[in-house]
Amino acid sequence: MSVEAAPKLCLPPKPLTRLPKTTLPAGTVDSHFHVFKPGAPLNSPRSYDPQMLTLADWQDYAGKVGIGVGVLVQPSVYGFDNSVLLDALAADPERLRGIVVLPTDTSATELHQLDQAGVRGVRINTRNKGGLPFDAVTSFAAALADLDWTIQFQVKPEQIPDIIALRGSVPSAIVIDHLGFIPLSTAQTATHVGDLRRLLDQPKCYVKLSAPYRLGRDSRKAFADVAKRLVASHADRLLWGSDWPHTELWDDMPDDADLIESIADWAPTETIRQAILADNTQSLFFSR
Repeated sequence: MSVEAAPKLCLPPKPLTRLPKTTLPAGTVDSHFHVFKPGAPLNSPRSYDPQMLTLADWQDYAGKVGIGVGVLVQPSVYGFDNSVLLDALAADPERLRGIVVLPTDTSATELHQLDQAGVRGVRINTRNKGGLPFDAVTSFAAALADLDWTIQFQVKPEQIPDIIALRGSVPSAIVIDHLGFIPLSTAQTATHVGDLRRLLDQPKCYVKLSAPYRLGRDSRKAFADVAKRLVASHADRLLWGSDWPHTELWDDMPDDADLIESIADWAPTETIRQAILADNTQSLFFSR
């Protein structure tokens, strides 16, 4: 009988020792970040042990770099227990919205209560232990559409065509985390970029330009090359997120000032940055 390896403790984010040279536009939205709480029970099994970075830590980071508001995403280590996320939404209701992970038998009453609390979507995660599986999508489709929520996917790049195939039966807006985790600078990159473009051609589909460090080492230029192709064709369907505090990293933690400065590599004009970092996400999550 195999014994499950104990989850490893993530590195903490690097201290912000300087402000980024790139100025974020007014109303910048961090569309993807996580917070944790000491003492909150962790799901088992799980893919990692998080550093206990709290809402106050994100607020400090956001204030320093010029982020206005944020969309808090339920991390896989809390499974279906969204209490840490909901406590954060209650503590800063004007500036925060949330994406939760829910069992498929969640009642309409519970969904309405979550909506009132500031929740705006459900996360499907096939990459981490404790995530909601892909086949849960159809169970939520009608109820989430009624609430005008999004369905967010953290999936493998090979699953992007499956999401395209779902578009006709899933009326909710669809959001893909972290550029679909497509590998950069490989023989498959062009195929995966084509898949993302086909998805973005569909109504109400979005992709997060976030977490380049998850797509390969020395990824800044390769990430920018792919991002620029999507910006050229679908700038109105792209979102930006910090992915703070960069969970599931055990070496080579990125520098947050460098990450923000790298935005200029693929969004060179103020107009493009305003759309991707502020307007698109404000419209999707903060219209009510």
